[in-house]
Amino acid sequence: MPERVIKIILPTDQAEDAINLLKSQDNLTYWQEELSSKTFVASILTDSTKSEEVMDLFEKKFLKNSVFKLILFPVEASIPRIREEESTNYPSEEKSNKLRISREELYSDIVDSAKLNNIFVLMTILSTVVVSIGLLKNNVAVIIGAMVIAPYLGPNVALAFSSVLAEKKLGADALKTLITVGLIVVALSSGIGLIIDFDASIVEISSRTSIGYGEIILALASGAAGVLAFTTGASSAVIGVMVAVALLPPLAVFGLLIGAGEFSLALGALLLFLTNIICVNLSGIATFLYQGVSPRTWYDTDKARKATRRSLALWISTLVLLDVIIFIWSN
Repeated sequence: MPERVIKIILPTDQAEDAINLLKSQDNLTYWQEELSSKTFVASILTDSTKSEEVMDLFEKKFLKNSVFKLILFPVEASIPRIREEESTNYPSEEKSNKLRISREELYSDIVDSAKLNNIFVLMTILSTVVVSIGLLKNNVAVIIGAMVIAPYLGPNVALAFSSVLAEKKLGADALKTLITVGLIVVALSSGIGLIIDFDASIVEISSRTSIGYGEIILALASGAAGVLAFTTGASSAVIGVMVAVALLPPLAVFGLLIGAGEFSLALGALLLFLTNIICVNLSGIATFLYQGVSPRTWYDTDKARKATRRSLALWISTLVLLDVIIFIWSN
């Protein structure tokens, strides 16, 4: 796993407490950078999988201090390298065994990726145009190209992340982003379907008007892979393609068929999209739980557990309801 530098800023009168806290952790690489009449600054070099425990340790002790600041930096390389056997005796051995980046780093990455802004809207418009052309031309390569630029991984991961941390604002922002881009996709693809005559039996279109076990497995795998990409700090670009494949083409097919007046087939595409988005978020929540992502304090943890249970119950019951509707509709 990559390394991180944690910079700690405290008032000078708290320097001794900070040093004692650092000394209490065996084999922890740290150094004092500055000690002035007002400010004490120290830095810690640690594995990214251990950074959360160290950050929690200092946050718990110094959070109420108005001068306290804790800043995390990624490290490209360090010599000598931190060896696995040296990274021991951290505050929570159970948590440190999880191969993921810190909660705070996750939050920063996920919040940024779920923001609704002009670039997000523009990427949505471009990916919708490209995927619509690919669907109408029955061209798989063009469809995959559209998935590369479709920015749908972030808001779905944010929605799942908000459940495990009980972050209502993050969940509301992610939901707002998903609904907005969904309306854009449907409106744009409906316009294209209204203007261009096409054969609804085209394989790339007709294959997305029904649901099978393969589509459900794809959506579950996509959600899990997307969360793993975020939690391990790996590149999410390729994983984002998987999520986009599960979401964008069915929604674009729905719009195209609505524009063409093929309402019965359009319903099948809509059901496929809804099933996929439920599965992506369901597996996303499960993967966050597996990775041990939770709030720092016991109070917030209890609140997050209740929120997670409610979210899981909602997604599972909605999926069951959709399956019943799909069964009735297909027969």
